[in-house]
Amino acid sequence: MAMGSPSSRGSKRRGRAPMADINVTPLVDVMLVLLIIFMVTAPMLSAGVPVNLPDANAKPLDQNPVEISISLDGNGVIYLGDAPLEPGTFAQRLAEVPPAPDGKPPQVVLRADRNLDYGRVMAVMGELNRAGFTAISLVTTGSVPSP
Repeated sequence: MAMGSPSSRGSKRRGRAPMADINVTPLVDVMLVLLIIFMVTAPMLSAGVPVNLPDANAKPLDQNPVEISISLDGNGVIYLGDAPLEPGTFAQRLAEVPPAPDGKPPQVVLRADRNLDYGRVMAVMGELNRAGFTAISLVTTGSVPSP
């Protein structure tokens, strides 16, 4: 006989039904941890290139679903979406961008680091204009109160 069995202790043997309850506490714990992880990481997925944006005193624009994103980091490297472009290939890659469904060029969202030279940003905007992209939105961090 086993040492912990009820019959070895001299008591009456009671019939115990197997426990049929499901313990959901571990499931709830795991789900809450996953929820917190997704809530923390979701805002970080929206911007792919780290850029120190300048402040501006302007209203935000309405969102346009057909747009391309161009970023300039602090070193002046140009990104089309999240992919860095080799020097001298910017005009060629702009020519490969397909038009919007209405036949017009898509809107360009330009994000440039605040520490860049003004001439570098203007050169990129000139290339965009030469390629036919006339709807260009400049991205900033938010509104700054006027003095």
